Amino acid sequence: MASKKYTLLFGFLLLLVACSFAQESTSSYDVRDSSLIPAKRIPQHNEFLNNAYPFPAKPRNELEIGVKGGWSAVSGAVRYWGPTGGFGVHVRKALGYVFSVRGEYDWMRSRGLNFQPSTDYGANPVLSKYYTPGVDDVFYNYRTTIHELSLQGVFTLNNIRFHRAKTGFNMYGFAGVGVFTFSTFYKVLSSDGTPYDYTTITDQFAGQYTYSNRKAIKTALKNLLNGPWSTMAQRDNSRPIFGGPPFRPAGIVGGGMQFKLTDKFNLGLEDKVSFTKTNLIDGEQWQETGFVKANAQTKNDTYNFLSLGLNYNFGKRSVEPLWWLNPLDYAYGEINAPRHMKLPKPILDDTDGDGVTDQFDHEPNTPAGCPVDTHGVSLDTDGDGVPDCRDKEKITPTICQPVDADGVGKCPDPACCKDIKDLIDSGAIGGVGGRSKCNIGDLPSIIFKGRSITLNKDEQALLATIAEKMRNNPNCKVAVIGYGESSKTAQQLSWDRVNEIIKYLVEKEGISSDRFIFRYGQTGGDENTIDLKDGTGEEGPNTLPAPHPNLRKKN
Repeated sequence: MASKKYTLLFGFLLLLVACSFAQESTSSYDVRDSSLIPAKRIPQHNEFLNNAYPFPAKPRNELEIGVKGGWSAVSGAVRYWGPTGGFGVHVRKALGYVFSVRGEYDWMRSRGLNFQPSTDYGANPVLSKYYTPGVDDVFYNYRTTIHELSLQGVFTLNNIRFHRAKTGFNMYGFAGVGVFTFSTFYKVLSSDGTPYDYTTITDQFAGQYTYSNRKAIKTALKNLLNGPWSTMAQRDNSRPIFGGPPFRPAGIVGGGMQFKLTDKFNLGLEDKVSFTKTNLIDGEQWQETGFVKANAQTKNDTYNFLSLGLNYNFGKRSVEPLWWLNPLDYAYGEINAPRHMKLPKPILDDTDGDGVTDQFDHEPNTPAGCPVDTHGVSLDTDGDGVPDCRDKEKITPTICQPVDADGVGKCPDPACCKDIKDLIDSGAIGGVGGRSKCNIGDLPSIIFKGRSITLNKDEQALLATIAEKMRNNPNCKVAVIGYGESSKTAQQLSWDRVNEIIKYLVEKEGISSDRFIFRYGQTGGDENTIDLKDGTGEEGPNTLPAPHPNLRKKN
């Protein structure tokens, strides 16, 4: 019977392993996603995005809750009498990719029955009350109910992988400490209230209490012991808590496997062993059978819980629990398809030093200092035939061409000039629009903490990057946008933060104040975030009076 049970269990494990590999995924989270990073790690995240720190910040990860049920047994002086079982619930949280902590509650029940009789039970105050030690044969029996509360450290064994991104199969070991309480009862009294008489059993199997006869002996005992578990077993002298059974400490070790069903659900198969400082969980601290010396005190009892459970992951703006993720996944992905790393510029021949490599240069002998286009040809903005580097009038209207050797043209009579100037300003002639194009691109946002308006070192570093872009794009304006229209306090805080950023860029980075557009109290954004965007061509003031001066914050 036992062999069939283990065969079925082994077959079930093979099925779970097959399912787990079928569910295996090669996807992972985006390390650049700021919404997954807790506030305390945002400075590291910003440094990483700006290539000032090589390691991405650890993301939030989901909690796991689980329920389980299975087989439980006590190892002590009295042999196991099954079947028995239990159930449990737990909460688990990853502290890293390998280590996590788990809080767990388990309810377990176990029974025991010896197939050898005992006569030397005088040290047992309960049995000696109903039977005469040394005269009456007694078969030790018990049923115990255990409640255990524990805190465990769990170590994942196989999520750091060198040849796969993730896995659907997880192995782990755990150890921890806990407290437990137990209530143990004997079958001493039959249904008519008298102690059981074992003489029929001892007469039937006199001198034949062997392992080969144990099934027959236990069958006869089960037929005899037809009453309830009504007699409380011997207890130790520890003081009970809250008037109930005593609490005892326990040391816990075990291991298990998890099989992923989806990104939210997984099955767990594990075995947990609890070591105790009492030998009365089975109701007997003195062991005396036909094979063991009388009055031999037993070792401390242990109990075991083999369980199968269903686990669920949950959390807002979080990745899967870290024990499912491979910490090497990002590094391998970046090596295979770089999205973040700064690659060194290739060294290619450029004979004339104009910044265009020789294989793409259509003008291989450009004079030194002359700006060129993408083909290496000297720039001629106004198309007058004189390169910009020698053109003393870089934007000569078409109507004023041809030009002389210095690129200076001759415009028509003054009577026509006003109309021509209007056409030039509007971009209708001359090949140049009314205003220069801005290529400043996307700018980073500044994120404040709490209700602060002070710029920390990370935020100052971001503003230095923005200032450098503005210097490289002198034709661009930048709109500084703050959010928060819900209250006077929110409006004033938005104004303070926008004002602080513009003041820093003007006073510390030397950017002209007329290049900013001041916007505060806008809708549709996070009140702690200040966005900076290309404002070229937009209208707006570069400063505004404080909306609620009495609510202004001070640095």
